[in-house]
Amino acid sequence: MPPAPTPPSAANCGGDPRSAQSWAGRLARFRKPSVSRAVIEVTITVAPLIAISVLAWEALHHHIWWGLLLIPLAAAFLTRLFLIQHDCGHGAFTPWQGLNDWLGRVIGVFTLTPYDYWRRAHALHHATSGALDRRTIGGIDTLTVDEYLALSAWRRFGYWLYRHPLVMFGLGPAFVFLIQHRLPVGMMRQGWRPWISTLATDLGVAVLAVAMALIFGIGPFLLIYLPVVMLAASVGVWLFFVQHQFEDTYWARDPAWEFHEAAFRGSSHYDLPAVLRWFTANIGIHHVHHLSSRIPYYRLGQVMREEPELRAAGRLTLVQSFRCVGLALWDDASRRLISFRELRRRRLAPAV
Repeated sequence: MPPAPTPPSAANCGGDPRSAQSWAGRLARFRKPSVSRAVIEVTITVAPLIAISVLAWEALHHHIWWGLLLIPLAAAFLTRLFLIQHDCGHGAFTPWQGLNDWLGRVIGVFTLTPYDYWRRAHALHHATSGALDRRTIGGIDTLTVDEYLALSAWRRFGYWLYRHPLVMFGLGPAFVFLIQHRLPVGMMRQGWRPWISTLATDLGVAVLAVAMALIFGIGPFLLIYLPVVMLAASVGVWLFFVQHQFEDTYWARDPAWEFHEAAFRGSSHYDLPAVLRWFTANIGIHHVHHLSSRIPYYRLGQVMREEPELRAAGRLTLVQSFRCVGLALWDDASRRLISFRELRRRRLAPAV
């Protein structure tokens, strides 16, 4: 596999040439949310999602395939709705944290994601991204080569299965959003707040499901809503995967690990076509997001226009991103992610 483009050095990125930390200060001017823009973003996401869902239900009365053809479009808008929830969790969507939180909680009912529980898990991801000594919930489990080789054969198979594309982007997202999010997994002993978050969301989901089943009928509701949610979940996991699981990503052990370096070098710039960039709410500009998570997604495009040096940093195109699927193990020797296939080749090489 040819190496992915490496991020430019801090010296080539303006500001303080000594570290990526300079970018955090330089990007602070983009952090101010806009109330009017937030209203527009919610409107142009929620209104089409409702219209497409109703249209899909109506289409089912004429021919089932007409309704099913609208599922990918509805999933695209649901993905965008989840990313509004994501910005709320960072306090970046509106100027008021209370409004961010309640908007995130309401959206969480539709995305099957308990907002307060998810926000805490996601904060851990940001705080420990790329830290080999502090791998916790909120990220994709990643083993080093040595850790993998130290496992029993059965546990190696389990890790291989976990990283298999059919599980990672198919069964895995379905399990997380339908089952795992119904309880505060990983936080069950961390007080009552995670429990309130998950159980209140479960209640909201139950009320929504019953209401939609009564309005549209249980069959059409399940035929449309479940595929939409599952497709959106798979897209979300795919985005999260390629934003951190690329070949020249960043992993380090304490005390060598450094927050800003991990944010800059351990997050890709997933340079998607314009229409996909819109539906994914600029989340592909992930290196900027990790450096300054308080920047609203609707201002990330402005960042790239006004700071063009950041465009080449960790850049992955849509075509290049498919090469990341097989990457599964962090190799401390070469400082990059490698595949199971490459590890097998290495171990067979001396014998050959």
